[in-house]
Amino acid sequence: MGDDYHNTRHNIGFTILDALAKASNIVFTDMRYGSITEYSYKGRVFILLKPSTYVNLSGKAINYWMQKESLAKENLLVLADDLSLPFGTIRLRSRGGDGGHNGLTSIIEVLGHQDFARLRFGIGGDFHSGMQVDYVLGKWNKDEVSQLAEKIAVCHEIIRSFSTVGIDRTMNAYNNR
Repeated sequence: MGDDYHNTRHNIGFTILDALAKASNIVFTDMRYGSITEYSYKGRVFILLKPSTYVNLSGKAINYWMQKESLAKENLLVLADDLSLPFGTIRLRSRGGDGGHNGLTSIIEVLGHQDFARLRFGIGGDFHSGMQVDYVLGKWNKDEVSQLAEKIAVCHEIIRSFSTVGIDRTMNAYNNR
């Protein structure tokens, strides 16, 4: 996503990854189909990807990098905004449908399965009929901005937990908060 989408609800996945990179003193590099960096934690190496494709083509970027890095589907964790969850609600799922999210639709279509973890960040649905696109692509309001850092920190905990104790224990620890 370009600068036009910086600090928008739809860009929360990139915001989470940017904050993780900044806290870890690592930098993203523009590569094929996206910006990429490696993040290490407790002996595990993460490949962080911010696809440069349109969101409805993000499956192409993820598939390319999964093949290039020989990553198993069990190690894939997709970050996505979610209109159906109240703002700041964070849910980790081991698999599932697209929930109307074009990026998840693309990933499912390209990978040919729904068997990948996704970290869903609730952006709420406080918009008038017909205004969904403007809401999703809109900037955070003051109340949301004041809570973002705390919510992003929880996402970082979930990402690290996912890699160290696995999806089931991480879901049990974080989905009921």
